[in-house]
Amino acid sequence: MSGKELTDQEIRPANKRGSARLSAVQALYQMDLSGASVKEIISEYEIMRIGQEVDGNTYLDADLGWFRGIVSGVVDLQKELDPKINDALPADWPLSRIDILLRSVMRSGVFELMKRKDVPAKVVINEYLDVANAFFEEDEPRLVNGVLNRIARELREDEFQAK
Repeated sequence: MSGKELTDQEIRPANKRGSARLSAVQALYQMDLSGASVKEIISEYEIMRIGQEVDGNTYLDADLGWFRGIVSGVVDLQKELDPKINDALPADWPLSRIDILLRSVMRSGVFELMKRKDVPAKVVINEYLDVANAFFEEDEPRLVNGVLNRIARELREDEFQAK
């Protein structure tokens, strides 16, 4: 979260979406831990985090509509997302055993694969692989990549067929 600060002119729309994805995963994680409502968490992030410095960490500016869409979409569709993720996980690692933050990454990625068909599946996978790499080392990002890849091939088979 910390690092080189970027000005608004340097942050392209795609970067603002990437920042929205990162913030959405953090917000979903925080909701899971605190029990905050969707409205509370979105408000907190929009007012006090996104584009702000908090405890020495700079939260980049983000596409707020994208952020809101992911957070509220994941919450609204969690009962659809979780079984898909669970089915894509290794049999000995059910979703209930997965770290809360890692679950938030997977839920967000699967939400976009299901509902944001305007974004190519490979872009969604790469974006959430970047988010996973921001928090985890080797095994977790590989797991995210495998799960999202499996689900993307199921949901968007046409994008993976040879041309």
